[in-house]
Amino acid sequence: MKKSSIVFILILLVIASLSTHTALASEELKMQDEVIYMIMVDRFNNGDTSNDRDANINDPLAYHGGDFKGIIEKLDYIKEMGFTAIWLTPIFENMDNGYHGYWIKDFYQTNGYFGSMEEFKTLVEEAHKRDIKVILDFVVNHVGPNHEWLNDPSKKEWFHENKGISNWNDQQEVETGWLYDLPDLNQDNPEVSKYLLDAAKWWIEVTDIDGYRLDTVKHVPKEFWTEFSAEVKSVNESFFLIGEVWHDNPNVIVSYEDTGIDGFMDFSQNGSLRTAFEKSNQSLGWLFSNNDRNNKLFKRPELLGQFIDNHDMQRFTNLAIQNNQDPIERLKLGLTYMYSAPGIPIIYYGTEIALDGGNDPDNRRMMNFETDDELVQYIKQLGALRQQQLPLTRGDMELLVDDAGWTVYKRTYVDETVVIAINSTSQAQTLVLDEEIETGKELQGLLAGGLVNQDESGYTIHLESGQSEIYELVDQQKDNRLTTVTLMASIILLLLILFIWFTRSKRNKGK
Repeated sequence: MKKSSIVFILILLVIASLSTHTALASEELKMQDEVIYMIMVDRFNNGDTSNDRDANINDPLAYHGGDFKGIIEKLDYIKEMGFTAIWLTPIFENMDNGYHGYWIKDFYQTNGYFGSMEEFKTLVEEAHKRDIKVILDFVVNHVGPNHEWLNDPSKKEWFHENKGISNWNDQQEVETGWLYDLPDLNQDNPEVSKYLLDAAKWWIEVTDIDGYRLDTVKHVPKEFWTEFSAEVKSVNESFFLIGEVWHDNPNVIVSYEDTGIDGFMDFSQNGSLRTAFEKSNQSLGWLFSNNDRNNKLFKRPELLGQFIDNHDMQRFTNLAIQNNQDPIERLKLGLTYMYSAPGIPIIYYGTEIALDGGNDPDNRRMMNFETDDELVQYIKQLGALRQQQLPLTRGDMELLVDDAGWTVYKRTYVDETVVIAINSTSQAQTLVLDEEIETGKELQGLLAGGLVNQDESGYTIHLESGQSEIYELVDQQKDNRLTTVTLMASIILLLLILFIWFTRSKRNKGK
């Protein structure tokens, strides 16, 4: 056998001796591996006061000054927390007082309060430099109040008749009624359809964004969404679409899956998340029942967006405070579940500081970057673990214990197992796992640290009230040391053989 062949074989042996975890960590990232940070542009960070115009931070219904430059300034902050994508509320030019972005005036212009098109392109470029995807909120159901098109005779057929929605069980009425008195666009009109499709493709081509969060999906015909999905993916096949079908019945949401929209906001799970964690001693059982149901209903359940609050509902912090609970403790528990369960975690800006807020518009307060960073550090830990531990994004999930807030479950991918324990009760809890997980191993704590060794009873897990932990099932330390010694010996042997081989080759050439 040639010496070069021997060296090649030795290299393969060394690579094979590396842990399975290391090999799996090199797998190609999928959309389910993402963690999304949702930003209401106007309420995040003011990086350029020259575009503030009539902004008034004391008026909850006025612009507050957040802009593209402000987001650029905080991209490193977002990256360090482990977020891999940002979802921005609509950035298009809006009608008066449209600080939130949903009262669109011009689909081809940026909102002057936020900055120029060039500044937005810079935002996308800077995000991509940090491997952060940019998802834009895109609205096709309506335009802003008193839009100029309403007075344009050539666009008379662009809108449905001005009437509200009285029967929410009548789908035709849901699709044609004026939501919140906003002029409802008629997507069945070819001119309207073409305008919206052209605009959607234009933003992809011009700015290189990575996805759309689709607003008010159930208020627009499915036929339009099918065409929309095909058109945008003709520009970029990997372009990500996640839709808002605001409905508690998952059967309604899943009925839109065949339109080509990749994923959906999981509103049913959102209600269960809030109920489970807004106060102590609540069962987490519905979270797992919902997950089982999603696996049966959806073709791509792993692409469901999981969120504990957003810009349209009372902040979770406010719920916890109303229940006389510590919002930071409650959020830590809820986030532990969200980051370790199937689906794409979507975190509303301000969650990392337990920002308070009641119903709209109080839930859209200006972000404060000068507060305690306890939750920020915790989210950094969770974000890192989600990227390192593939079972958290790819694995099967099995509930082991659910006892009024004392919950333990595991996720398994190939031969890797992660065990998650959440103590959402008002008392310390202890549990012995025996047959539920493989014997002869150790549970290594990844949040607080420490090891749980197996004894004659099994693995004993103990958590104080309000604590949670994510454990990796690993070989016992003595086995780890043996593996390390074997690996080091293989590397030394390889280097020695290479040295001898090169030395002899040099001598042979000299002769």
